[in-house]
Amino acid sequence: MNVLALEPWYGGSHRNFIDGLSRHSRYNFEVVTMAARFWKWRLHGGSQTLARKARQVVAGGFVPEIIFASSMVNVPAFLALTRKELGGVPLVYYLHENQLTYPLPKDEKRDLAYAYINYLSCLASDHVVFNSQFHYDEFMRALPGLLRAFPDYTHLHTVADIRTKSSVLHLGLDLQAHARYASAELAGSQTPPVVLWNQRWEYDKNPEAFFRLMNRLDDAGCRFRLILAGKRFEDKPYKFDEAFERYAERILHYGYAENFEEYSRLLHRADIVVSTAIHEFFGIAMLEAIYCGCHPLLPKRLSYPELIPSSLHTPLLHAPVLYESEDQLFAVMKALLRGEERSLPPSTLRSIVERLDWPVHVQLYDELLDRITKAHMGR
Repeated sequence: MNVLALEPWYGGSHRNFIDGLSRHSRYNFEVVTMAARFWKWRLHGGSQTLARKARQVVAGGFVPEIIFASSMVNVPAFLALTRKELGGVPLVYYLHENQLTYPLPKDEKRDLAYAYINYLSCLASDHVVFNSQFHYDEFMRALPGLLRAFPDYTHLHTVADIRTKSSVLHLGLDLQAHARYASAELAGSQTPPVVLWNQRWEYDKNPEAFFRLMNRLDDAGCRFRLILAGKRFEDKPYKFDEAFERYAERILHYGYAENFEEYSRLLHRADIVVSTAIHEFFGIAMLEAIYCGCHPLLPKRLSYPELIPSSLHTPLLHAPVLYESEDQLFAVMKALLRGEERSLPPSTLRSIVERLDWPVHVQLYDELLDRITKAHMGR
């Protein structure tokens, strides 16, 4: 089967995902991409460039049997511009994120035009896939409110139509690449323990709460060291600068890891990974750290409860994984740092994530593509 994949935001997790899928799938992928910048312009106008590139691909002899489009694609615009070449080809729309429920900074007002592009793209697709059950539920709850924001012809009935053709399929991860660096430094072998931050340095990951936690622990006399990785931006939260001044001698790494090997070695070097995120559609950074041996401390909300096996929701012989409040997080963290609680063993940590390793997980994507293509042919 020939699959035409569309990714106008070819960078970061989007790039890793489509590269992993196309590399491990049993089907033949042709990936059409654009640079990962100017996200608003990509969502508004990227389809014209994608359409031009897709027409060139078809003219070169590639005949797609299905289209796989990411959430940064304006699907109706793309289909309108390629109806001569691709009319009748089924399309799967994969939502990494959406612009209806993505959290905004306090001083920013949501532009509903981008959320409406996501909505229309769902309508125009043959099948819609969300990267987590949390993402699906949140989007479906918010969608009627979006439609009611307009004066008439709201088409509220289409919410049910989108539900009917939607499913959930978690992201695949390149865990074998991390496994190559597992022997670099064993997690849990260091004193004092190493605490990891490997998320974006942005407001939705809530670094303020993370450093509030670390300051409390420091004031309580807990010993620890820090790895502060993750991608940072020009307007990075000032809390990172404050942390650098306070913990300079205890920081093993500060800033973005420039290549995968460096990043993976940092994950393997850490003992505990913490999320204080206010929003998370999936949680790649946390899952990678878990696989590399970090005991996770995650909020009992967002996508995390579905990613952590239910058998680990209630701790028996180990420290809790999911927390419900900052005070509970502080108590568990303090106990871990002082050796009063046991972290999960490496074999258990790996088992949490192994099902998402691309060589295993890709089968579900191939089955989805096969099912949608056959259903379309049977119409």
